[in-house]
Amino acid sequence: MDKKLPEVETIACDICRKEVPLSEAKVPEAADYVAHFCGLECYAQWQKDSEQADKAKGG
Repeated sequence: MDKKLPEVETIACDICRKEVPLSEAKVPEAADYVAHFCGLECYAQWQKDSEQADKAKGG
């Protein structure tokens, strides 16, 4: 008898695009968007990229 596993909702990491279960994604929220990360390394990269973008804008 084949047992069918329940489908797990996934989402792509905003940095590396790796598919991760939505329940396991890190979800830093801001006023205008939600970003999902597969782990701390991608979250740290996002923070670094965001800080560099702010500096480039003069902020």
